[in-house]
Order: sequence, then C-alpha cells, then structure tokens
Amino acid sequence: MEWFRKKLPDLEVLKSTNLSRSFHDRVVKFSKNQCATQFFMIWFSPARTFGPRDFLAVDTLMKANPQSCLVLISRSLDTRRGYKILKPLLDRGFKILTVTPDLPSLVKDTPAEAWLKKIKNGKIDPGKNPLSIHLSDLIRLAVLYKYGGVYLDTDFVILKDFKGLRNAIGAQGVDQVTHKWTTLNGAAMVFDKRHPILFDFLQEFTTTFDGSKWGHNGPYLLTRVIQRVGNTPGYNLTILGLKAFYPVNWIQINGFYKKPVSEEESKWVEETVLELNKETYGLHLL
Repeated sequence: MEWFRKKLPDLEVLKSTNLSRSFHDRVVKFSKNQCATQFFMIWFSPARTFGPRDFLAVDTLMKANPQSCLVLISRSLDTRRGYKILKPLLDRGFKILTVTPDLPSLVKDTPAEAWLKKIKNGKIDPGKNPLSIHLSDLIRLAVLYKYGGVYLDTDFVILKDFKGLRNAIGAQGVDQVTHKWTTLNGAAMVFDKRHPILFDFLQEFTTTFDGSKWGHNGPYLLTRVIQRVGNTPGYNLTILGLKAFYPVNWIQINGFYKKPVSEEESKWVEETVLELNKETYGLHLL
C-alpha cells in the first residue's frame, strides 16, 4: 500500500485532463453517426504495441458490421500515431473513434464512484494484479451502463453481424453432464443503456473488489451476479452458448494457426470451421 500511495500521483489513467473531459461529448456526437450497432473496445497499452492481432480484431469487426460504429477507448491511440495505425480502416469508410477515457465522469452517479475516490486516495489495496486489468473490467461495465451497445476485447476474430443480439453475454464454461453454463466471460457483452444488471455488476465491483485474485472483478464477478439475480423479472437476459464466442478453448486455438499433421487434426479443423460459420459471432483468441 505504501508503494502504491507513492505511485498514485504518476498514474495518468486516474486523472482528468482537458482531453479526457471531452470523452462524453465526443462519444455522444459520434454515436449520432447513423450507427447500426455501437461497439466499444479498450486499449490501455502503448500505441506501438497495437499489433496484427489487434488490427485483425478491428478489421473483422468492421467488415462483419460495416454500418456500425466503434469507439476505441485509449489514451495512446487518441494521438497522431494512433490515427496512422488505424488510417487504412478509416480510409475504407469505417466509422472508428479513438477517445481518451475519463474515469471520474464514467463512474459518476454509479456505485463505482465511491470506489474510484477511495482508490485515488490510497484507501483501497489495488492487489497484486496490474491496476489496468481492474480498470478495464470497470470501464467496460460503466461504458455499457452509460451508453449501451456492445463491448468486445481486442482479441476476437468477428464473423457475424451483431444486430440480432440484445442484453446478451456468452458462457465460457458448461457442465458436461447437465449442459448448463457454469462460467461467463465479459470479453463480449451486449446490453441496453442503463440495463439494471449493469448497475448490479458495478455494485458488486465496488463491494467485493479484490485485486489479487485473477478474474474476481471480471468473469467471476459476472458469473456470481447473474447466478444470484439473473432471473429477476424484467432483466430479460440471454446467456449465449459456448459456440457464440468461445467455441474453441485457449489451449486448442493454436490448431487454427498451424498446418494439420494428421488426418484426425484435419478433420477436426474442417468440422470446427463449419460450426463457426453456422453459429459463431466471434472467435476469442485468448
């Protein structure tokens, strides 16, 4: 905690600037751009590390959803260098906005507002995991709560149009006996603006925050909240099956990027690709 308190003055992501304070106005103006679907992604790393995999995620998203808009929430990409990286897509007419996040305005009037004040004052232990991971978990929930739309991680290959999805989240784990979902993942989420489950997520983030347990504030948070309140009347949630976003687990995914060495592997690849074309919206790579 002592080390964290010393580092707090240097954490740019927790501060508001003239640029970040324009976040809301820029997003609202951009969303009026006749967007069939509003997408959000987050990029906290330096612009120079936005590589082929991440570019592929944006490229496939816009190809499969050409009438949609993408807001890339990123301080590093909201620059001239970021513009140069994305220019090949912008030149093709895709509607993409890079915008610097403003945490105080994003969590204002939400349960997470008190959490942010405490973390900025050094009154909450950020834990052993990088603070950026927890802030990414928080921002995706706050953005969907305030604006509505679709959140996606930048490690997806998108295959289909999302227009038919509403208030949906994908299962990543399924019981092999009952075939009921066991674990959810927030790498892909679709929610209406101010959907009550998002308020519940933000409340859970604030009251149960643990920065040392992997996934506690992310996929496991979503899982335990929906297990507890998901059947509330009026929530109208849709839990999508594995094939929607996670048809192949992270161990098997390498099989798509190497030449099959046996007839069995070739058959698996062919069958999997056929399934992806039928039922999968996007393929999560990690």
